[in-house]
Amino acid sequence: MRKDIILAGVGGQGILSIATIIGYAAIDSNMNLKQAEVHGMSQRGGDVQSHLRISDKEIYSDLIGTGQADMIISVEPLEALRYTPYLSKNGWMISNIKPVENISNYPDIEGIKAKLSEFNNKVILDADNMAKEIGAARSMNMVVLGAASPYLDLPLKKLEEAIEAIFGRKGEKVVEENLKALHMGREFAENNK
Repeated sequence: MRKDIILAGVGGQGILSIATIIGYAAIDSNMNLKQAEVHGMSQRGGDVQSHLRISDKEIYSDLIGTGQADMIISVEPLEALRYTPYLSKNGWMISNIKPVENISNYPDIEGIKAKLSEFNNKVILDADNMAKEIGAARSMNMVVLGAASPYLDLPLKKLEEAIEAIFGRKGEKVVEENLKALHMGREFAENNK
């Protein structure tokens, strides 16, 4: 088993939390893991991306080559498009559709949606509104992770345990919100293939 994943978004959207949870679940599943974080302007509003490589065999590099990613997980649609050259022919595009219009010439969102809809393997969702529906607006990133979870080849139970371990210090309410968001995203992905 091998998964090469690119995580993308802007600062403050929880990309590094997604990476931490996937990494925790992978290691707890006895997988090898390499991660390279490349922070553009990692303060709130700047682009953030991370390469995450998981395998049952030894991994020699933490960077993913062009056309080699099995999955792009993005919490921002323009950032999803930025990394499409890395996606393999059969790779999965998982993206939130709610833009963070942090630049004055942000492209038309309808054009971005049209480009994202061209991918054969995709889950495109409004994770922001889904998280708000369950009263957990700050858990938008967990909705996106949930949408990616059927294609990660990691047990859902391991992702749940990772959320419990990572968010546990913030209290049971935060853990429950994040678990609910994870399940909501997963259910969306399973019903919208």
